[in-house]
This record gives sequence, C-alpha cells and structure tokens, in this order.
Amino acid sequence: MMVYMASPITDIDRMPRGGPDASCVDRLLQTDRPEYLDRDDVDDGTKRSVIRALEWTGEFFGNTEKFARIVLDEVAEVPDPKILELGSGHGGLSRKLLEWHPTAELTVTDVEPASVAAIAAADLGEHQRATVREMDATAIDAPDGQFDLAVFAFSFHHLPPSLASRAIAQGTRVADKLVIIDLPRPPSPLHILRLAAMLPLAPVVPFVHDGVISSLRTYSPSALRALAAHADPAIEVQLRGGLLNPQVVVASRR
Repeated sequence: MMVYMASPITDIDRMPRGGPDASCVDRLLQTDRPEYLDRDDVDDGTKRSVIRALEWTGEFFGNTEKFARIVLDEVAEVPDPKILELGSGHGGLSRKLLEWHPTAELTVTDVEPASVAAIAAADLGEHQRATVREMDATAIDAPDGQFDLAVFAFSFHHLPPSLASRAIAQGTRVADKLVIIDLPRPPSPLHILRLAAMLPLAPVVPFVHDGVISSLRTYSPSALRALAAHADPAIEVQLRGGLLNPQVVVASRR
C-alpha cells in the first residue's frame, strides 16, 4: 500500500480517465457515452436487468464478500460502525455488511429512485439497522463526520471528473474514511484485449454493453490521485489492487 498526496489540477474536466500522465493510446480508450444505467431514455426493465446481472456476478464471483471484507477491515477498530453506502444499486453489499457485523448501522443510498424503491421494498427496507434513502454522492445530505466510513463500490466511474472529485470531497466530509472500489484500468494492450472480448456481445446484452462503457470510463491510479488533490489538497489517499483485481482507494482528511 502506498500513500499519495498529489498536486492539484486546475481544469479537472480535461483530465483523461487514464490520468494526467496517460499515454496517447490510453487517452483514446475512453468515452463520454453514458451507460444504460445513466440514461433517461432507457426503460426501467433494461436498467433492472443490468442491476440484476451485477448482483448475480457479485455473488457468483465472490465480489460482494470481497468488498464486505475490505469495508470491515477499515472499521475493525470501531465498535458500532455507522456506514454509508453510495450508489448501492441492488443493496447487496449493505446486506452482506449487516449480516457479517452484528452492530453496524447502514445507510443505503442510490441516486436512482427506482433502485431506492426496489431496495426499500426488499428486506433492507425492514431491517432495524438499515436506513434506505435516495441520495446523490456528489451532494450528500448529511452533516460533517456523521459516518465512520462511506463506501462507493463499482459506481464511481459513472461520474465525470468534476463530479468524481466532488464525490471524494463529499465522502471525506461526512465520513472519517471514504472507500472507493472500482474496476481496474489496465495498461493499454491489456485494455484493448479486454474490450475486444466484450464488444461482440455488447449490442445484444445490456450488462455487457454497460461493461464496455464502464471499462472505458474507469479511472487509473494517477487519475484518482489527481481527483482527490483537486477535491482538497488535505485529502490523503491510499491505493491498492488493480490490474486483475478491483482497485481500492481509501481517502481521508489529514
């Protein structure tokens, strides 16, 4: 694990997803095209199919449990942690955290009203230690320091640089730690191979369609450091993982 405190960038929206030092090829491997989950002109059925696929893959490949361990490791010294999940989608991570930690309190949020309604209508909506709310990660409706930890898992790449930076600022304002877990951005040759394997199915499978765009929109470690520095030079970030594993950022204010 390494700790970085990067220099700020003035025009953050011009920064490539590969970061300020991105190669020419890496700068081409990005897109502003929205995923189905980000579009208002896509029916809820298509969006729910993507969310169901995310939930299934999270369980099948063990990602939900892996992410829960990452979160719980960060609050291991907190007796009764208050945890905020941002961009929860299907609520699977919060569900696992409640199952594994007997005293944790979860605030489960998403910016999409349909996702929030679906989570609230399921078991999380009745759980005594869970609160389900509609909330924007870039404008968190909570006082400073309300949570011990905020987690943003596999949704951070949906945000363009200025909003991503704002989400880091907001997450570290309301929580002692902000944990971001997202897709790794591999070196360009491996990235091209990953995209080539996915592209044939993208026109017909909504989950793969969004996966291709997610891969093009995910941030590199240098980009994540620049986003944090732009949010506030006082924010310190620790980065780990990447390449074949999800990349993890732990951000906090000094």
